[in-house]
Amino acid sequence: MAGGEGADVDELRGIHLFSSLDDTRILRVAEHTRIVRLADGERLFDFGEPAQRFYYLRSGMLKLYRISPEGVEKVIWFVRPRETFAEAIMFMDKSDAYPVTSEAIAASVVLSFDNATMLAILRESTDCCFRVMAAMSRRLRQQVEEIDRLTLRNATYRLANFLLQQIPRDVFESPELFLTIRKHDVASRLGIQPETLSRMLARLGQQGLIAVDRQSIVLRDIAGLRRLADLEGTK
Repeated sequence: MAGGEGADVDELRGIHLFSSLDDTRILRVAEHTRIVRLADGERLFDFGEPAQRFYYLRSGMLKLYRISPEGVEKVIWFVRPRETFAEAIMFMDKSDAYPVTSEAIAASVVLSFDNATMLAILRESTDCCFRVMAAMSRRLRQQVEEIDRLTLRNATYRLANFLLQQIPRDVFESPELFLTIRKHDVASRLGIQPETLSRMLARLGQQGLIAVDRQSIVLRDIAGLRRLADLEGTK
């Protein structure tokens, strides 16, 4: 893990949580921000580690996971570029720890923010406080929707919907899109066995919707995947 250099003020202003801050407060955030560079497979923080910072993913991808008592990894969430995470921790007791482990699944660059500095700013700025609350509310809604998908929908819908969720926000249509998420991580996230996922991916490949290229999943027909998700979601 490499890091230590500061952050650019203009980049911080583009992060929703900080967009309402005045010049003085944004500079305070910048002074206590670290840029962390992670190699594929490198952990940002571990389950049980004292939680003193929250984060923003500039580039790459991370997974948040827990290890079950049986030693099985369960992926809780994939963090994509331009998302903040672990911000809710700052409102908890100072002795609280991270409830998950965070690991890069591609070379990643993360902005790391100091909880104490942010809490002081929240006490001074109502607008910033409401933005943090809104971000946490959106995350809660995403989690509720994810519970719906994982418990009430069939596996084909869950897979098609998951693949569509990985499309970058600025990409609406593309003839091909490479997703560099390992298949065992996808299976863990969707709550299905790896061999079941392999069969499902093969079936989508036969339909011309995707292709599996080593560790990459290639989306070949995004519109077709959307139609499949809509069809399976109505069953």
